[in-house]
Amino acid sequence: MAHPHGPHRLCVPAPAAPPPAGHLPFADAPGVPDPIEVNSRWLTRGGRPWFPVSGEFHYSRYPAREWEEELLKMKAGGVTAVASYIIWIHHEETEGRVRFDGDRDLRRFAELCARHGLDFIPRIGPWSHAEVRNGGLPDWLLARPCTPRTDDPAYLEPVRTWFAAVAEQLRGLDRAHGGPIVAIQVENELYDQPGHLLTLKRMAQDAGLSAPLWTSTAWGGVQLPPDELLPLYGGYPETFWTEADGGWPDTCRKHFFFTHQRDDEGIGADLRPTTVRGGDPVPADRYPWATCELGGGMAMAYHRRPRVEAADVGALGLTKIGCGSVWQGFYMFHGGTNPAGEHTTLQESHATGYPNDLPVLTYDFQAPLGEYGQVRASYHELRLQHLLLADFGHLIAPMRSVLPERRPAGQHDLDTLRWAVRADGTSAFLFVNNHQPHEQLPDHPDTAFTVELPGAGPVTLPSTPVTVPRGAYFCWPLNLDVAGLRLEWATAQPVCTVDVQGRTVLVLAATDGITPELALDAGTVTSVSAPSGDVTDIGGRVLVTGIRPGTGALVEVDTADGGRAGLLLLDGATARTAYRGVAWGAERLVLCPDGVVFDDGEVRVHSPAAQPSFAVLPAPDEAPVVAGATVRDARDGVFTRYRIVPDGAGATSPGPVAQAVAPVLVRPAGPAPETVTGVLGRASVPEDKHFETVAAEYHVDVPDALLDEPAGTLLRIRWTGDVARAYVGDTLVADQFFSGRVWDIGLDRLPTDALRAHGLRLRVLPRAVGAPVYVPAPAGEATAAPSVPYAEWVTVRSWTTQAV
Repeated sequence: MAHPHGPHRLCVPAPAAPPPAGHLPFADAPGVPDPIEVNSRWLTRGGRPWFPVSGEFHYSRYPAREWEEELLKMKAGGVTAVASYIIWIHHEETEGRVRFDGDRDLRRFAELCARHGLDFIPRIGPWSHAEVRNGGLPDWLLARPCTPRTDDPAYLEPVRTWFAAVAEQLRGLDRAHGGPIVAIQVENELYDQPGHLLTLKRMAQDAGLSAPLWTSTAWGGVQLPPDELLPLYGGYPETFWTEADGGWPDTCRKHFFFTHQRDDEGIGADLRPTTVRGGDPVPADRYPWATCELGGGMAMAYHRRPRVEAADVGALGLTKIGCGSVWQGFYMFHGGTNPAGEHTTLQESHATGYPNDLPVLTYDFQAPLGEYGQVRASYHELRLQHLLLADFGHLIAPMRSVLPERRPAGQHDLDTLRWAVRADGTSAFLFVNNHQPHEQLPDHPDTAFTVELPGAGPVTLPSTPVTVPRGAYFCWPLNLDVAGLRLEWATAQPVCTVDVQGRTVLVLAATDGITPELALDAGTVTSVSAPSGDVTDIGGRVLVTGIRPGTGALVEVDTADGGRAGLLLLDGATARTAYRGVAWGAERLVLCPDGVVFDDGEVRVHSPAAQPSFAVLPAPDEAPVVAGATVRDARDGVFTRYRIVPDGAGATSPGPVAQAVAPVLVRPAGPAPETVTGVLGRASVPEDKHFETVAAEYHVDVPDALLDEPAGTLLRIRWTGDVARAYVGDTLVADQFFSGRVWDIGLDRLPTDALRAHGLRLRVLPRAVGAPVYVPAPAGEATAAPSVPYAEWVTVRSWTTQAV
């Protein structure tokens, strides 16, 4: 069927020759069952195209007792590899006293990754940045007469000792010994010293570190030693490191367009001359497009406090897949808290000559999993994409990214629809992004797409033009095989597959505002049964329309080769609650709006609800059991929904449980401190003395019942002002810069005995009128006067469900 909307047309070129392979010196350990290899366009594992998803989690910024559960959350979120800076100053703040105990136990963290089937990527530095004091270099090192981040022998000597200590911790955890280490990154954001990067790689190898992949960050026009390090790229939806009055940077704006430009010259630009780039771009025809720092959120500096929404993270991630990424790496995927220093605080600050003042403690990063393990909306957005990659990444990775004939004229073109295709000769995935931060993109009415595939001819979809809504971003399949069924196209995003009583079911997520359609190759089906809507045979195609997405929208198909397939259309909101994992003896799809982890066949639900519920497909033969609760079940479409009713709950509402708090004003605020500027003329955090003299002070008593069982409880505070700090006695335990976000404080991180004795003190500074500080609207328009109008205790309980 022809459409009059010619602009949305794309011609996929004929498949190119096989990509160059063997030209890069990356080799896996001999004899491993799933060798990792890399060619110029994608990675393989065990001979199959491999699309890794890495997420950053700094173990030294998180309590060791909680690592395992948080790693399981990351795995349930679709992360396949955990990356972490090995932050030197966290381990050797005092020269000669190298600590790998407690929250610094690198080996235990790596072993936990291995235990749960997660790859591990140590980013060994020695300079990390990571918004840490001195970029992670210890003060004692900087006090020496040496030139850091160069081949100065006086610098390399302590680095060699440090690498030896790291290697000893990771001994036996390389691939040759069945370990989880798949890649090692040296240095970070070093753009103009390829010789030093090579020196660091050789030193790490000499120390005993080993991995199939050695990597380097590649933004800023980096110069790399030829064919020694795999370049990894990044892209953020916002920045804390640009100027307070600089607006939304163009270097962020471009990440919401489909492009084949890999570099982001904006990342780290505050730490190098803006007019200097490393040199010629890394040759894109020699390396695949891999990433390590797609923004899972963003930190806040005192002078600039950007807010990142879930849709910003989701749209950027999906756009990068459409651009050609074959490795999705997110920084940060999990937030944390700076450890208390032995000699100084450990955050990046003007005091050490760095251009940004960061909070003393919080490194929440607005990440998908927060500073205290909070499950955020961005976690659900990314998990939806990661489920797609888990099942179809091996198809997408070798597919070239192809851009349409008509595309945006520049980065300020808000009117031209942004789309691209990943395709081989016969099949494809179509990507659309109609979202970006700060500037709303318009609806696109009367939209249809024509993709000409060299091995299959033109594919036009949908059957009737649709409106692409503002804010939408999605991926639609073209000519996708599903257990013998040829899905010519669908106006819904593939999520994953699940086996239901011998029927392979492809789960799809409808795009909000677009009625889903399914087009099936009639030659591959013998019968189609849809619970609602219309099934029409049109010239060799079976068109299924009018389906109302939901838990009951299962289209059942018997295939021409005798197989059985299914297409389950979930609405967008429900699809964002989908998890998949092994539960009660089989792989199952679980729908839950809260946190879910799969652990050795059990399912654990982390929920603030009084009576959490989750739906399962296929359901186990008998309802799972939960200690201390009754599990009630009911049908929910083709799913079975289980509700956990705690013993003695009675008629308790199933909704969230929150206990209101009334912070008591102890001292009103004085006049706002005069703004002081530091490096690059940027506003500096007010001095500590102001918190003693002019900050408003509030007192919060903690109920004994919560202190007896503090795990999972957050104090959630809504406040206004400039900077807020929380104390138990005289100890600083939490902090935040005001941006309009709620402030969470984890009760189980606080010293219980001191809390019983003294309670919690909140001190909030006012912000000076006209201070050169960026606070996003509408929060930036709010009063700068300190106020804590509302707070509440929120408890997230964990429920372990087991098979009967």
